[in-house]
Amino acid sequence: MNVAVIGSGGREHAIAYKLKESKQLDELFIIPGNPGTGLLGKNIDLDSSNHKVIIEFCKKYEIDLVVIGPEIPLVDGLADSLREKGVTVFGPNKNAAMIEGDKSFSKDLMKKYNIPTADYKVFTKNNFEMAINYLDEITYPTVIKASGLAAGKGVAICESKKVAEVYIHQCFNESLFGNSGETLVIEEFLEGEETSIFAITDGDEFILLPASQDHKRRFDGDKGPNTGGMGAYAPAPLVTDEILNGISEKVIVPTLEAMKREGRKYNGCLYAGLMIKDGEPSVVEFNCRFGDPETQVVLPILDGDFLELINSSAKGSINKNAISASNKSAVGVVAASEGYPGSYKKGMSIIGIEKAENENVIVFHAGTKIENNILKTNGGRVLTVASISDNGISNAKKSAYEAISKIDFDGIVYRNDISDKATI
Repeated sequence: MNVAVIGSGGREHAIAYKLKESKQLDELFIIPGNPGTGLLGKNIDLDSSNHKVIIEFCKKYEIDLVVIGPEIPLVDGLADSLREKGVTVFGPNKNAAMIEGDKSFSKDLMKKYNIPTADYKVFTKNNFEMAINYLDEITYPTVIKASGLAAGKGVAICESKKVAEVYIHQCFNESLFGNSGETLVIEEFLEGEETSIFAITDGDEFILLPASQDHKRRFDGDKGPNTGGMGAYAPAPLVTDEILNGISEKVIVPTLEAMKREGRKYNGCLYAGLMIKDGEPSVVEFNCRFGDPETQVVLPILDGDFLELINSSAKGSINKNAISASNKSAVGVVAASEGYPGSYKKGMSIIGIEKAENENVIVFHAGTKIENNILKTNGGRVLTVASISDNGISNAKKSAYEAISKIDFDGIVYRNDISDKATI
């Protein structure tokens, strides 16, 4: 099979890494890719927002499967455009991708179909005063989310009414997230432990991949601003078989059924960000694609043929036996640029990756570029250093931090407590 992966981040590097293991794979293309994916296949410098150019490429190179990594091309309808031309795609259509593209739609869907989630209210930019007045009716902390896409940064946990007022003002009156922040969801703060679940689905049947746990806050101890994710580990011991069954029955099954009833049949990876309290799941958010950095720790611990899994799913008849969970554990630590998720510098030379990598450590590229034959930083989240262990999460953590200590660039920052919750 000839396969094309759309995207340029750490998630896409991890997808390419796993696809490369399949005996069914012939040629692998990554559009546009990054210096890491270029070691696994051919990077093709095309703009994924130009559907015509992507379709022409797929026809020319006889692409059998397109895997769309990021949310923006999915919300923009790239899957629809490709399917219209007969190209097989792993990823939901535009209507189904709204489960991430519009948080107010997602919340209303959950309310309508009794899928457990936090209580909430939705306000638009025109209702600024109503939103401010509503702050007198709720308890704190409260959570305020930009309804549109905001690269994982559009969520604020507000400890007081004053903080909430400032955030609403920034979104509505200062265009903090542009159009994405012109509708806000104000919801109750859920207590418990977070987990991320990937459901691979053809729209009817599905399989759940091993549970993982992301670390959203920038600093150790879950302090500081929200980011796209500073690290992850899998499997998450928090999610027992009993809890996983509950997630399946109370969240995934009713959500897929709800999407079908709404005329938005979901085909691809449905990401459920969940809060677990007293063994019961509540949905924090849905995403229409694999999570980043969770993908970098979930895919490496799968046994079997990942390409077979997603290709069969994309074609509408998922082969649930294509993969299985191994006995391995993985910890991934994100190396970020100083200042992230705020402003940061680019173009810093990166050294030490070849010293960090070994048979149990993979360095996934996220924000990197080659300039004058030198690897340099090109984003806020630069690398994910993932360690895979047969001897549990604590060993994987030790190895991951030994590896990341060998990597350096000017302004490198990372958290030191990734996976600590797994051993508490």
